Amino acid sequence: MVERALNDIGEDTSLLIVDDDEPFLRRLARAMEKRGFTPEMSETVAGGKAIATARPPAYAVIDLRLEDGNGLDVVEVLRERRPESKIVVLTGYGAIATAVAAVKIGATDYLSKPADANDVTNALLATGDELPPPPENPMSADRVRWEHIQRVYELCDRNVSETARRLNMHRRTLQRILAKRSPR
Repeated sequence: MVERALNDIGEDTSLLIVDDDEPFLRRLARAMEKRGFTPEMSETVAGGKAIATARPPAYAVIDLRLEDGNGLDVVEVLRERRPESKIVVLTGYGAIATAVAAVKIGATDYLSKPADANDVTNALLATGDELPPPPENPMSADRVRWEHIQRVYELCDRNVSETARRLNMHRRTLQRILAKRSPR
């Protein structure tokens, strides 16, 4: 594996973390603090936009889907207030379309959950056009498939027939998949 050059954090260590998963938010904030960042947290789009407007940070880690809206709204505000900030968008449901949208709006990088503090740090501090190193433990293909099925199932209000129709699969096949534990 090739070692990639990373910038040091710099003088401004401010970091905004916006995620509605409170345990993950707290864990990531503690881990980033240990790495030298000064994190400020929000669980909502409204809170993230308020922080980005009042005190635009040098770095940001923003979840794409939040309970009160879309994390890309926070990215837009931050990009207007501090164009040079490094922004990483996180999501549990990685898709090419959302990655493209995030980068077009101004995100520096895009990571699929579960991402750990090392993945986030590497993405925030990667230099120029260099990509950060690949994640140590990426999701398996089975896990990505399972996550996608779970997401569609939740979006269909846990209606098995509607979910099966949208996924173009037999209802009983879907029921068997839903009855199993998530793959690792």
